[in-house]
Amino acid sequence: MNLTVIVLAAEQGQRREPGWTGVPHSLAGRPMLQYVIDAARPLDPVDLVVVAGLGADGDLDFIRQASGAGVTVVKATDLPNTLSASGAQVAGTVLVLPGNIPLIQSESLRQIVHHHESEGAAITLATGSGICCYRAEWLVPHLPDLTQSGSEVGDAPIHLVAMARDRGERVAVWPEQKDDRRASSVTPDPLEIMHVDNLVKLAQAESEMRRRINERWLLAGVTLVHPEATYIDAAVEIGAETVIWPNTFLEGQTRIGQACRLGPGSVIRDSTLGDGCRVELSVLEHAIMEEGSEIGPFGHLRKGAHLGTGVHMGNFGEVKNSYLGPGVKMGHFSYLGDATVGAGVNIGAGTITCNFDGQRKHRTIIGEDSFIGSDTLLVAPVEVGQGAKTGAGSVVTHDIPPNAVAYGVPARVQSVDPESTPGTDTGAEA
Repeated sequence: MNLTVIVLAAEQGQRREPGWTGVPHSLAGRPMLQYVIDAARPLDPVDLVVVAGLGADGDLDFIRQASGAGVTVVKATDLPNTLSASGAQVAGTVLVLPGNIPLIQSESLRQIVHHHESEGAAITLATGSGICCYRAEWLVPHLPDLTQSGSEVGDAPIHLVAMARDRGERVAVWPEQKDDRRASSVTPDPLEIMHVDNLVKLAQAESEMRRRINERWLLAGVTLVHPEATYIDAAVEIGAETVIWPNTFLEGQTRIGQACRLGPGSVIRDSTLGDGCRVELSVLEHAIMEEGSEIGPFGHLRKGAHLGTGVHMGNFGEVKNSYLGPGVKMGHFSYLGDATVGAGVNIGAGTITCNFDGQRKHRTIIGEDSFIGSDTLLVAPVEVGQGAKTGAGSVVTHDIPPNAVAYGVPARVQSVDPESTPGTDTGAEA
């Protein structure tokens, strides 16, 4: 099949309703335009062209980013030259699609193209949807006439049909109507060919797209306890045997491993989770959780947070731009920002890394197997050595040697023997 696909990323000649910006709107975290392009790709077109419009629809940078690799983005006035240069005029079919029918399916497009080619028509119109097929060698010579006459790309079918009929060319319709008035082809679902051109239709399309996404994951072995209250973006990936509880949002480029337990009431955005992770009533943003780690309820992983294997982060904890090594326990009511925490560390309740001095951020380093007592304040930049301990309520302003015990305000190193009890004051502030 020698097929060229043209997607019109413009709503020509329409008065826009309040709040409607056209092509830049998204469904399930993906640009609306991208769904149309993705539906066309399985037809294996030799050329895929997106035509930019005016205003928001003419944002070439946005349209190029939404279109992805292998797509040519042009202005309407450049379309005739683009088609001629692509060789579409030699032979084959040109399929023209509106950019605001995100629910269209590849199989429906395949049926339309097949019907057009079997009919040998110059033009085939898909009823009710604005989708058109053209015989390439007939279409290309007539595009300059449309441009010179001032016709908009969106109005092209009207003028081209008139031209074809004037020249005795065949104009076909899909689905074809037989004498008994029954369609010979399967008519697509009305939602599939719905033009999304206002916020009401956008909400309808969003609901249908999320239904499709949830159905796909259910069939792939992911348990959705209440699918109607589970929100999964189009680009999300989920491993089998994962269970997702209601009011959970998986957004952006999130990757979920196998046998995880997510929710209820959680937001996971642009994050990566290994197998067997648990997230309950928590928010994750640009974060990483390795295998078997857990968070919640009411935890927050901000950008750059990285929980190692088997990390436990309990209620009302927050981590930002920090790495917590394997087996770290951070039970509750703590904040770690710009920190590196070694394996096996215990973070007591109320621990805070004081990472910002009003002008710059500073790092805190906590060595393996350390014990940070409740309500410890670590004033960065500061380092706690491997196996060291801090007493409850300590304010640590200087480094603590390995295996030392420090407490007080400001904290002083009281002992460097891990087997001794606090009491021998070395006089060194920590």
